[in-house]
Amino acid sequence: MTPAAFLEYALNTGLGLIALSIALGMIRLWRGPTLADRVVALDMMTSAIIGFCGLFAVKAQVEGYLDIAVALALVSFVSVVALARYAERLDRRSDRDD
Repeated sequence: MTPAAFLEYALNTGLGLIALSIALGMIRLWRGPTLADRVVALDMMTSAIIGFCGLFAVKAQVEGYLDIAVALALVSFVSVVALARYAERLDRRSDRDD
């Protein structure tokens, strides 16, 4: 097996496995059952999509996909922190009501 063929095989396998992890994350996001499960699933899916962008940038030999991955990582961080704060406030409200 030539190095180029091995690289192509590894990239295709990696992209397929990342697509599988995104699908599994979507199931967890859909089924829940708690907000924390959904936030973790969303964060995991975003991380997988960032990895997908990186592998696809290598496969397509286009550096622009890496810029998309960096931008997505920044937006993902802010959104996960916001969702975590929201979940914390919900938890505080439920403790106060009891």
